[in-house]
Order: sequence, then C-alpha cells, then structure tokens
Amino acid sequence: MGKFLNLRGEKTLVMGIVNVTPDSFSDGGKYFSIDAATAHAKKLIDDGADIIDVGAESTRPDATPISIDEELSRLEKILPAVKNLGVPISIDTYKPEVAAQAQELGADIINDVCGLEDSRMIDVAKKFGAPVIAMHNEKCSDGDIIDDVKKFFRRTLAKFDGQIIFDPGIGFGKTYEENLEIIRRLDELKNLDGRENFLMLGVSRKSFIGKLTGLPIDERDEATGAICVHAISKGVDIVRVHNVKLISRMCLTIDKLLKET
Repeated sequence: MGKFLNLRGEKTLVMGIVNVTPDSFSDGGKYFSIDAATAHAKKLIDDGADIIDVGAESTRPDATPISIDEELSRLEKILPAVKNLGVPISIDTYKPEVAAQAQELGADIINDVCGLEDSRMIDVAKKFGAPVIAMHNEKCSDGDIIDDVKKFFRRTLAKFDGQIIFDPGIGFGKTYEENLEIIRRLDELKNLDGRENFLMLGVSRKSFIGKLTGLPIDERDEATGAICVHAISKGVDIVRVHNVKLISRMCLTIDKLLKET
C-alpha cells in the first residue's frame, strides 16, 4: 500500500529542516552528529513541525557534490532515530540510490531538487509508493517565468501518476526578479489546466531575502514568515523552514483567518 500525505485539511503543513551536513548555507555543521540531529528534529516537532526534511548533501550554490556512499553514511543511523519521533520524514536528495535506501531506513517522502528528471527516481517513488516533492530547477527562458514553471509541472505530471507536491524552486536557476515574480503569482501555479496542484515553498533565510531586506542570514526569519503567510494566502500547502516555532505560529494564525468557517 502506498504512502499518502494529507494535504486537504484546514492546516498548512510546516516542514522543519534538519541538515546533516558540514556546509549547508544556514546551519551547516550544527547537526552533523546523530545526537545533535535527533535532538534538533525533536525540538522542531515540539515547536510545531508536521514533517521533518532530512538532507545529507548541501544544495546551496557552489556546494561540492558528495558520493552516494558518503551521503548514505550520514543518513543510515539518523533516519531510523528520527523515524522514532513519529512524524513523516522527507528525504532531501536527487540521487535515486539514496532515495531508495532512505525509504528502507524509514523515510516517507522523496524531496527531489532535480524534479524527477532522472527516470530512476520515478521508479523508486513507484516501488515504495512514496509521495514526491518535485522542484523546478532549470535555467529559465527569456519569457514568462510562470510559463516556464507550468511547462515543468505539465511534463512531470505526464510521467508520474503518484502524489506530487510541486516546489517552484525559489533560488534555483532564477534571478532575484524571477524569484519575486513567482512568489507574487503563486496562485497561478496552484491551478493548472483544471487541476489543483499541491504546492510547497522553500524560501527560508535564502539570499534573495537578504537582498530584499538587507538582513544577514541569522536575521531573516521574520521576513521568511511574512513570505510564508503571503504564500498560504496564494494556496501553498507546505512551507519548508528553519525556525519552526516562529513560523508555525504565523501559519496557524493565517490558517484561522483564511480556512476556518
């Protein structure tokens, strides 16, 4: 029986980030040990996280790629420990081999920053019945950025019939202006060709927020929350964030305003 993520409730889901890496842009090295990563995941859940997103390879710009073996060595003890905390786990990887082993170790969701462009990732998702977060991560044309993202959505839907959550890929292959344009027009991505899409947004502490606000990485949480509130008003179902306590409270407030009858 396949796994399924309930995205039709009255609550926006908050995904808390656990980077098991020495070099992630915001918190690289802080949670590199098993004990530190597990304790951080528990704190995120206590703070209101509905999903824990575990990544063992940094996807920041100019990050150095690591091998499959290295990525798995970082995950093999941490994933079972986090699984015991009782919330769904998303594995943040673009490698099918890592995604498959992560499912065996307890992950529930595949978060693919390469958007299922590797057909083997589709095979893994089908084998385990896993929901997939497919991120737009392509160089954009000189036309309308929203049209580019819609084309990616259509292409992905044509090749995978499982549960898909789309991530428009803020900060990946996009200019500052394109990032802002997508955020302003998220509602155009929510509904496509008569189909309602599930959407996730990952903007937490990213560099475009620094340019927008003039603030350093460790002072961008309020701006992150403001963008998340805007995104929820445009139909986003999941927000991926570092500061779960602050932003889950903001999400709860906007959910009550928009979704309660």
